[in-house]
Amino acid sequence: MDRFEAMEIFTRVVEANSFTKVSESLDLPRAKVSRTIQALEEHVGVRLLNRSTRQVSVTEDGASFYERCVQILAEVADAESSLSNKRENPAGTIRVDTSGTLARALLLPALDDFYRRYPQIDVRLGLADRNIDLIQDAVDCVIRMGTPEESSLVARRIGEARIVTCASPAYLQKYGTPTTLEELAGHRAVNYVSARTGRTFPFEYEVDGEIAKVTMKSVLAVNDGSVYIGAGALGHGIIQPSRFMVAELIEQGALKEILTNYTSPGTPLSILYAHRRNLSSRLRAFIDWVSELTHNNPDLRITDE
Repeated sequence: MDRFEAMEIFTRVVEANSFTKVSESLDLPRAKVSRTIQALEEHVGVRLLNRSTRQVSVTEDGASFYERCVQILAEVADAESSLSNKRENPAGTIRVDTSGTLARALLLPALDDFYRRYPQIDVRLGLADRNIDLIQDAVDCVIRMGTPEESSLVARRIGEARIVTCASPAYLQKYGTPTTLEELAGHRAVNYVSARTGRTFPFEYEVDGEIAKVTMKSVLAVNDGSVYIGAGALGHGIIQPSRFMVAELIEQGALKEILTNYTSPGTPLSILYAHRRNLSSRLRAFIDWVSELTHNNPDLRITDE
């Protein structure tokens, strides 16, 4: 039994939940796919897949083995790529986890540029936005706003999000435009609640070298960045988002910056990955590309560079 071939077939069966689809995609007889999985199970001594006449599902042991196989196959592919002098043309799949808001505002509009540079890299984007185990969840890197909580990972700071206070023109016409922090007491906000911790974030401003936290009245609280921004644009209250996430809405006039004579502390933007002596060429290419993307964005550029 060719163990690398067996692991490749096994991972594809797990991802497709089908022997037939894998046999078609690899142009192999279905019987060979089945025999390979059986031989692999005999070799490792545990059942990896549950089979029925209608579906295939992975066992608990199979799920753990799948995660390791994905990592091993990726390392082998990268080693072969390096030995074949293909460092300048990295290939393979990278799995990235981030928030939906960050993906829509930063990554998706620029992905065409990434694919032009690296046409052989396949990006799989997950939007869990939670603390994850990179090996267990088969993820290569995560992109996070705020101070990273995954202490076991390498955290590379790639940007600092500029924070602004804004509201819709309809809200400002109805309730007036505050010009001081004291006047915020007469207004209402859309409150943002962390989906991970349940904590409500106050508005923050730098005043005389200190951070002033302002808690506002609210009739709406949300735990999703896109809904938060959308609620502000619809006039449900004042919001304090990262400017790069609302730049287009500000340009279109759907949101208007207010309290511009006050500065809010920036929010770190980091990319996190596992401790490895050598990063794969495709992951390094992606990290460098995202870093370049943030460096070229005035609302994300690190101010102390």
